[in-house]
Amino acid sequence: MIGNVVITGGGTGGHLKVAKAFIDELAINKNIKPFFIGSLNGQDKKWFDAYANLKKSYFLDTRGVVNKGFLGKIKALFQIFFQTLKCYVFFIKNDVKRVISVGGFSAAPATFASILIPSCKLYIHEQNSCMGKLNKITSKFATEVFSSYLKDSKIKDYPVSEEFFSNSRVREKIEKVIFLGGSQGALAINNFALSVAKELDNLGIKIIHQTGGNDFTRVKSEYKKLGIEVDVFDFTNNLVDKMKEADFAISRSGASTLWELVANGLPTLFVPFPYAAQDHQYGNAKFLKEKNLAFLVREKELNRTILTEALNSDVKTISENLVRLISNDARKKIIDFILSENQK
Repeated sequence: MIGNVVITGGGTGGHLKVAKAFIDELAINKNIKPFFIGSLNGQDKKWFDAYANLKKSYFLDTRGVVNKGFLGKIKALFQIFFQTLKCYVFFIKNDVKRVISVGGFSAAPATFASILIPSCKLYIHEQNSCMGKLNKITSKFATEVFSSYLKDSKIKDYPVSEEFFSNSRVREKIEKVIFLGGSQGALAINNFALSVAKELDNLGIKIIHQTGGNDFTRVKSEYKKLGIEVDVFDFTNNLVDKMKEADFAISRSGASTLWELVANGLPTLFVPFPYAAQDHQYGNAKFLKEKNLAFLVREKELNRTILTEALNSDVKTISENLVRLISNDARKKIIDFILSENQK
């Protein structure tokens, strides 16, 4: 008997994109609707409250431990302990046999509960080049850890949504550049885009720009002052359509965004978020840089010269090799592996 499956983790969009990929693969292609267990404190509820492909979703009152004072850490750990006990009882009552963790503080209670039950197997997907603290602890108890960066991972491909593959193309010349600071935006990337906008316009290169909600009005106003027509937006649910139009990107290097750009075949200059935990965004982009498949610069070193060098590079070869780097069936491979393990 396979029993019930739980998907857990989240907090941020990167974790939740992977969770959604696994949920959809199970529900649509395997006819297995899993449970989702996340947190009230993060984006989890926004993504999965009453989501049709789930049997049911639960959002626990948990918070992260990182970057908190002593009392804050004690409170967060107590909450995790209490919610772990609740998950333990839930798993027993509902015959949960498999837990798939995508990381983030949201995953802690369900992950720890799975470890306490001998008949329940734990699987972990680590998105980043530097393993998160929770995954470092729990990976010792996992049946399998999937990662694009771990040498001994049985499946290295990243579970990117099919739409990024189906809308991919090989770029041969640069006519449009997209600036991506993520859904929250990035002030440094926004300011850099404004500083080079006139130069790009003079070269006949069009601009697409995701600003984030907090900086949208200012950036839009500055483009208007420059007299440049720009496709500027704060957030969109159709980012793949924007990527499809572009020939080159300047972007942060969170795991999901990075692998979406790879799947789309879009050459990119990565500007990692300098305060990411364990500097994992730099590590993510460095993985591609070492394969000559991306450009990488620290935020404080971002300048016109680096962008000019990138724009004058052999984008066609880079784009062709990006498309070959990742297959479009990672979700299926990972879920098939987990379900085949269930039969043993």
